[in-house]
Amino acid sequence: MSNLTVDITKDKPDIRITTERATRQSARFKKIKFCIFLSGLSVFAQLYLFQPLLPTVAQHFGTSVGNSSLLVSSATIGMALGLFFFGLKADSFSRKKQMSFALIASAILTIISFQIQSLSLLITLGLMKGFVLAGVSSVALAYLTEEVEFSVIGLAISMYLNGNTIGGMSGRILAIIFAGAFGWRNAVLLIGIESLFLGLLFWKFFPESQLFQPQSIPVRFKLKQMKGFISNSLMLPLFIIGGLMVGTFVSVYNYLTFRLEAKPFSLNHYWIAFIFLMYAFGVVGAIIARKLSEHYKLRQVLRGFLLLFLLGVGLMIFDNLALTITGLGLLTTAFFAAHTMASRMVAIYAVEGKSAATSLYWLFYYTGSGIVGSSSGYLLHATNWSVYTISLMALIAVACLLTISKEQKL
Repeated sequence: MSNLTVDITKDKPDIRITTERATRQSARFKKIKFCIFLSGLSVFAQLYLFQPLLPTVAQHFGTSVGNSSLLVSSATIGMALGLFFFGLKADSFSRKKQMSFALIASAILTIISFQIQSLSLLITLGLMKGFVLAGVSSVALAYLTEEVEFSVIGLAISMYLNGNTIGGMSGRILAIIFAGAFGWRNAVLLIGIESLFLGLLFWKFFPESQLFQPQSIPVRFKLKQMKGFISNSLMLPLFIIGGLMVGTFVSVYNYLTFRLEAKPFSLNHYWIAFIFLMYAFGVVGAIIARKLSEHYKLRQVLRGFLLLFLLGVGLMIFDNLALTITGLGLLTTAFFAAHTMASRMVAIYAVEGKSAATSLYWLFYYTGSGIVGSSSGYLLHATNWSVYTISLMALIAVACLLTISKEQKL
């Protein structure tokens, strides 16, 4: 058992715990890796469930490209709202119980959604699901940095992000294939059942925290922590970079299906499903980023992958399938690598208040996903693919500039 001493004063809680962290070879670390991978798998399979189905759903409800994208953006905006809530209250709950509840409850909402007949109600349910899923993302990185030995934190974070990657890939591929064979509603049901199973496995095997105990921390103290992080010249650029990266990434995957179905490509939905295999490059990107971080500064690795991201988006401007697929592979690799670096830097910079810092990172991240993901759709509808692509390149260029800081030491 751990020895815990907690002293919550007027200004700052003092928490000292003596239990050892999980080491690379320990059975506990293996369980943590396995379960944190499952959680990432479930979160992304559900969060972006409707992304490959947008053309089908838009046709079913007789709505526009931008309006259909609200099915994706509602979930990510819900996630952002949930992250703000959990950023204030997460330390009051058991890490395991909070994450288990989020995974199981969100799966139930996904299962319910397959019967919803109204687009507006479906969007509302997506908002609720995103809010619930925030219970995982708000504390996953904090749990890892609290419970895992420092030398393997990068590996543990990579497992979570790899779960995100594979969950996003498999969820999208299964959704689009099953939608073609059995209809989009049955595809939603399938993902819901799969996610429920993953949530139950997580609840069964995920180790309880040993270096954290739930405690009632005043909301004003958490707000003070968040204000400090937002005004921190090391942290704020990382928050913004996260939002710009994911907004661009989600936007590409939102609307590329529409582009590939139209001329000059005119691909059917089975071929389009295979573009989501590109998510496998995300796993590769995260591994490469972790290896490079052992030899170079994290900031330099982050900047390098953002430049690769910029190149990938640029290649997609051409009406050439080979260049489009190449660009998609590059930006996918770069996105997950850069995301690995940025989230790791946030976790390391936040010596205290890790749950508040990681919640803020995810808050900016999912707000960027929702805002850029939908607004770029309306831009595409009003202009053309070239204008749309150039606007996304501008966002990544801004992210690159934000990595240039003399104060960043990592």
